[in-house]
Amino acid sequence: MPSVRVIGPGRAGRSLARALAECGWTVAGVLGRGDDVRAAARGVDVLVIATPDGAVADVAAAVEPIDSTLVLHMSGSLTLDPVSCHPRHGSLHPLASLPDPETGVRALLDSCPVAVAGDPGVRDVTAALGARAFEVPDEARALYHATAAVAANHVVALCAQVERLAEACGVAPDAFLSMAASVVRNAADRGAADALTGPAARGDHATIERHLAALPPEEIDLYLRLANEAAALAGQPGIGVGDTAA
Repeated sequence: MPSVRVIGPGRAGRSLARALAECGWTVAGVLGRGDDVRAAARGVDVLVIATPDGAVADVAAAVEPIDSTLVLHMSGSLTLDPVSCHPRHGSLHPLASLPDPETGVRALLDSCPVAVAGDPGVRDVTAALGARAFEVPDEARALYHATAAVAANHVVALCAQVERLAEACGVAPDAFLSMAASVVRNAADRGAADALTGPAARGDHATIERHLAALPPEEIDLYLRLANEAAALAGQPGIGVGDTAA
């Protein structure tokens, strides 16, 4: 079976190492800060650099190139330039939330979409995972990763607002978060515009005014910004603090 070594013991690196191990790959170790990486490409088919983006180029440069070893980075925003010092190089970025290795393994082995680039051997890695590989051109990498951040980090930030407001009104947050999960599924099935419901979608400014009157002051700005985004998506007029109902 193929062998892999990972540089970077964070959530992404450990998730990938465990997932490939479950697929039968030999994991020759996960190297961390302070480890000597000069010989990291020796004796393995694939070397994965799963460090923070700012460290990828320095780590790649510190590794002695081996003609037969495929060196990959896991960054979503970087091009192939940081690993181009290696004869075989590429990138692999899972479009999945990897908050811990246990959750990460499940996500990676669940037909995960993965952005790939570079050496064709990267597709051997995604095939082993049962992933859905797709390519992103270099000029679109930053925008691609920004979109991933909106889909993951920004959604989590909204979930945090749901948790705060649920606590304020005395209702368990899981009831609201379950609804949020169903809305995301609807958007995936129907498209965002057709999945939109609620007062902003129907131009019900009177209800939105009641919301604004009830919200804690520190929550109003985020609520209002997104209510207006929803209104625009539905082709409805926006609303500001203090507006009267139409």
